[in-house]
Amino acid sequence: MMTKKTISASRAFLILFLCQMITALEVPLDPILLKELSQPPTITQQSPKDYIVDPRENIVIQCEAKGKPPPSFSWTRNGTHFDIDKDARVTVKPNSGTLVINIMNGGKAEAYEGVYQCTARNERGAAISNNIVIRSSRSPLWTKEKVEPKHVREGDPLVLHCSPPVGLPPPIIFWMDNSFQRLPQNERVSQGLNGDLYFSNVKPEDTREDYICYARFNHTQTIQQKQPISVKVFSTKPLTERRPTLLTPVGSTSNKVELRGNVLLLECIAEGLPTPVIRWIKEGGELPINRTFFENFKKTLKIIEVSEADSGKYKCVARNPLGSTHHTITVTVKAAPYWITAPRNLVLSPGEDGTLICRANGNPKPNISWLTNGVPIAIAPEDPSRKVDGDTIIFSDVQERSSAVYQCNASNEYGYLLANAFVNVLAEPPRILTPANKLYQVIANNPALLDCAFFGSPVPEIEWFKGVKGSILRGDLYVFHDNGTLEIPVAQKDSTGTYTCVARNKLGKVQNEVHLEVKDPTMIIKQPEYKIIQRGGQVSFECTIKHDPTLIPTITWVKDNGELPDDERFIIHKDSLAIMNVTDKDDGTYTCVANTTLDSVSASAVLTVVAATPTPAIIYDRPNPPFDLELTDQLERSIQLSWIPGYDNNSPITNFVIEYEDGMHEPGVWHYQTEVRGTQTTVQLKLSPYVNYSFRVIAVNEIGRSQPSEASEQYLTKAAKPDENPSGVQGIGSEPDNLVIIWEPLKGFQSNGPGLQYKVSWRQKDVGDEWTSVIVANVSKYIVSGTPTFVPYEIKVQALNDLGYAPEPAEVIGHSGEDLPMVAPGNVQVHIVNSTLAKVHWDPVPLKTVRGRLQGYRIYYWKVQSLSKRRRRHVEKKILTFSGNKTHGMLPGLEPYSSYKLNVRVVNGKGEGPASPDKLFKTPEGVPSSPSFLKITNPTLDSLTLEWGLPTHPNGVLIAYTLKFQPINSTHEFGPLVEIRIPANETSLILSNLNYSTRYKFYFYAQTSVGAGSQITEEAVTIMDEGKMAMASRQVDIATQGWFIGLMCAVALLILILLIVCFIRRNKGGKYPVKEKEDAHADPEIQPMKEDDGTFGEYSDAEDHKPLKKGSRTPSDRTVKKEDSDDSLVDYGEGVNGQFNEDGSFIGQYSGKKEKEPAEGNESSEAPSPVNAMNSFV
Repeated sequence: MMTKKTISASRAFLILFLCQMITALEVPLDPILLKELSQPPTITQQSPKDYIVDPRENIVIQCEAKGKPPPSFSWTRNGTHFDIDKDARVTVKPNSGTLVINIMNGGKAEAYEGVYQCTARNERGAAISNNIVIRSSRSPLWTKEKVEPKHVREGDPLVLHCSPPVGLPPPIIFWMDNSFQRLPQNERVSQGLNGDLYFSNVKPEDTREDYICYARFNHTQTIQQKQPISVKVFSTKPLTERRPTLLTPVGSTSNKVELRGNVLLLECIAEGLPTPVIRWIKEGGELPINRTFFENFKKTLKIIEVSEADSGKYKCVARNPLGSTHHTITVTVKAAPYWITAPRNLVLSPGEDGTLICRANGNPKPNISWLTNGVPIAIAPEDPSRKVDGDTIIFSDVQERSSAVYQCNASNEYGYLLANAFVNVLAEPPRILTPANKLYQVIANNPALLDCAFFGSPVPEIEWFKGVKGSILRGDLYVFHDNGTLEIPVAQKDSTGTYTCVARNKLGKVQNEVHLEVKDPTMIIKQPEYKIIQRGGQVSFECTIKHDPTLIPTITWVKDNGELPDDERFIIHKDSLAIMNVTDKDDGTYTCVANTTLDSVSASAVLTVVAATPTPAIIYDRPNPPFDLELTDQLERSIQLSWIPGYDNNSPITNFVIEYEDGMHEPGVWHYQTEVRGTQTTVQLKLSPYVNYSFRVIAVNEIGRSQPSEASEQYLTKAAKPDENPSGVQGIGSEPDNLVIIWEPLKGFQSNGPGLQYKVSWRQKDVGDEWTSVIVANVSKYIVSGTPTFVPYEIKVQALNDLGYAPEPAEVIGHSGEDLPMVAPGNVQVHIVNSTLAKVHWDPVPLKTVRGRLQGYRIYYWKVQSLSKRRRRHVEKKILTFSGNKTHGMLPGLEPYSSYKLNVRVVNGKGEGPASPDKLFKTPEGVPSSPSFLKITNPTLDSLTLEWGLPTHPNGVLIAYTLKFQPINSTHEFGPLVEIRIPANETSLILSNLNYSTRYKFYFYAQTSVGAGSQITEEAVTIMDEGKMAMASRQVDIATQGWFIGLMCAVALLILILLIVCFIRRNKGGKYPVKEKEDAHADPEIQPMKEDDGTFGEYSDAEDHKPLKKGSRTPSDRTVKKEDSDDSLVDYGEGVNGQFNEDGSFIGQYSGKKEKEPAEGNESSEAPSPVNAMNSFV
């Protein structure tokens, strides 16, 4: 027998009691055994709790049960006994409890509606069914009503109500026309969950007279039809667009309760023009991934399998280009009872102990009540062996009279659960259910499992022997399973023989023999090799196998993992495959598969088909696999492996790769062991304990890797204590009162021996406690309950096996679970930096009240109202988180002249603590935004009307508006700037005494006490005087006449020629003809050429020497003086302040200021040319 680990005496009794409860006897599903054993009744089939029946068919209420002896059945209806014999229409199926109520011959299904319950009873107890509520299906007709035609204006919303009759179950609604064609639906037109047809806006094509609502009652397979509804859409131009509003649901908020596990359906349908688009969000969280679906063109949010975590606020937002609206639905997920631990049947022997556990959850928490044999346990006959403790019944020292069926009922306002579990007290001698002399066959070096299925009460002890006079089997070579199975992890040839299983308890003893045969593995000793063949040639692949002589092998060939082509060119022999007259299609990988009833091996080779070549080339290929592997110098932790290299195929071998297989822990999986040079054929390998090693060698050259060699013989190393402990040890609490210790478990070969377990130890840090330890197996987590909240623990996890412990492990520090912080930050102060920025200070909370890792502080702030608008707005809270132990933070992006509230909370890994009291603060005034609009209407000869809107964001108290305006002439020059101050309560102004037919530019902005806000600009033109239109037209159009342009070009050309001639004459030292005349006729009015610069004198009146004043016209003779005709930028407007207009052209000559800035004073631009003079201000 396997040795037991020792435990402390104080815990021995508790562990013994728990083991007795946990290892309660299970009855095997053996048909012969089940026929012989007495068993209380068990309900195997019953009708659903809510059973809606078809009134046209017989009612069948199912109740099937099993037991030994076979149970008898009885029924109750509405809580009282239902006497079946007194009703001729009611019969019971033979050998069954199923009721059949005949209503086909004049009966009424409604007469049999009610609550039914079935009881199955035999001498060992009574089991009961659920309460089965029988209701008859109903499909009532539509009530008579007069349907008025709907007359709707184009673009308006419309709802066509269906209002179907109330049926059982509710009908399925759909809309069709007279031709039974479904009406098309889209984002604009769709059907709601209540069956109504919603139009976000109607169009002329919606006009029709056959909108028909149909109700389909699936249970009775009937369809009811509502009277057709006529809709006529009349058009009005133009259509008025509007922002969205919700058609359903109404209001801004609503509530929804849904049960856990059900499908949650939330709906929002909006009207508006253009058609709104619906978007769904969950406040404070994300919509669940993989369980969220959008239906009905995103108007319906569907979440399947809802749980309590899906509770919260869901917001639907309807939006179109004109605005948006929203609706918030508060979802509360309740739960009908559901099982955490349902009671299970208990089979005990006399004198044993056991428990029945019934644990359920729900919202609200369900009430647990017990019944025995269908009777409340409080009024049931006394049984000294049982004790009821809430959701648990504890049995001690049971006797055969303790057999009974217990019912657990878990119920709340949303439903109930009922479970039957029997306690069957049996006294049975051991029985072995495995057939006698059963033969087991396995391949050598594989596990062997020998069955010994047993039954007995009390539970028998199992022992195994080998041979007729063999001793009891013990030791590391065997594994004994709880179900009686004997496992030989690595069966060898000498494992062959007869094994005896013995089962005994206090009532008797029985034994059974089974036989084990260990066969030699099947091996391919001559593998197919890589071939290169010319087209039209023939090729042969060899495949010679070695197998156990008692097994019959079959050899199958496959090509590219598929069947061989059905072609007579492929010839299969006993040990080879031949391909005649090879073609390009034969290129591929050919695999030889050898199968026996116990194992299968395969080997592959590649065939490459090439064109015929006159001279064969040297073939470079991967090396052939090494062979003749041999193991020598076998020690506990090392072994020597040697081999013979295969042919290198004209490419020298560069290195050998050695791989190993662990036949005990990972059979069939090869791992990298080491690598040596290509000249080396022997290597010393390091080994681990308790590993069944096989080795193979792969040769490598420049072409690639060879096929692996045949596996070496197996070598099983001895077991030893573990060399290492688990890594990744952590301690993290998942609840405020626990500590979850996790680690990375050791892999199979790291166990170093059988019986791998872990010793988990912990103690609270810095309090001087002793270590608390527990030994666990086959897990990587242990939960310590009842810990203080967020305290440090020292933790260590040590590996051990049947041979002892690993070295002492390192200690790590973990923490028990966090809880929400207890205290809110105090002394919250707000310092206003400016109108959009505030600084918040607070005192840190004591670290001991954080009850977790301090992650930071979180500020919730929200705008209460604007101090200028004096009305409350929708509260949209904003959140800023400041990491670490900070005591201040900045709040950016505030709105000026507004009232805000904030609170501060401390945050740890569990969540937020309580909020500090709300702190009210106000932001100062700022400059306003630009007026919302500026419209100029009612133009006359000398006046314009200005209308404007308030700034969108006043950001304070408006004290005035400022209007600046100036005229613009046809050359885009600005006239004098006029400024007007307007009271803040005005929204319009009439400007008088303006020039006719003149464009004006207006600059308009609002002011608070802080200063002026952004300006808005606009341009407008006064009406032209028709009497002066012709004159103005002539003045303006002369510059565009063809004769005038030609004359100017000719003058310019003559001047250019004259300049060239003068330049040439001057360089030659001659004189100009004009000079000769000047010398001959000394006219005092003619000024001579200046000798110093060679410029001409000018003929003019004395007045012509005066420069033109700004804004003056040119002389009537159209002459232009030199100082007025130079192309210097200084002479245009304000000189160098030239700029470019929107299309990139230079406009510096027209304006000295940027267009966005009004010109100051009464200055006007000069007219430097005849054209400009004609286009100057009138």
